Amino acid sequence: MSDTSEARLRILNKIRETIPLSNAMQFSIASLEADSIVVRAPLSENFNLHGTGFAGSIYSTGILAGWALCYYNMELFEMSGDLVVGKAEIMYKSPVTDDIVCSASVNNEEREAFHQNFKDKGKSTLHLTIKIGESENAILKARYFTIASKS
Repeated sequence: MSDTSEARLRILNKIRETIPLSNAMQFSIASLEADSIVVRAPLSENFNLHGTGFAGSIYSTGILAGWALCYYNMELFEMSGDLVVGKAEIMYKSPVTDDIVCSASVNNEEREAFHQNFKDKGKSTLHLTIKIGESENAILKARYFTIASKS
């Protein structure tokens, strides 16, 4: 198993153990790299009365995508701290009619700034745009915040 496969499973297990909703949603991480992530949640477990993606599930899947990408970068940079969502806003454009698939990416400059601010100040933020659906059915903009653990 590759390092990213191990990280993907480790982070998925952490999410599943600490966020019970993710189990009911059948949340999974399809791919994970230092600069990108793709996650999914099946429509069969996340639909609304119209048979399309439930807005709460869409939002939650997007939030978890960003959290997992930030958390993986914290591991890569050996940043020991708490990670939370500081602010998030979603814009729904069209119904999700298939599995909820979310993707996010971060460039090297943003990753390095996330790390450097944490080293310098003991805290940092990372702004992510998470795309939901292949046709961008929704866009989630979120600010993730981390603060160093007290030793």
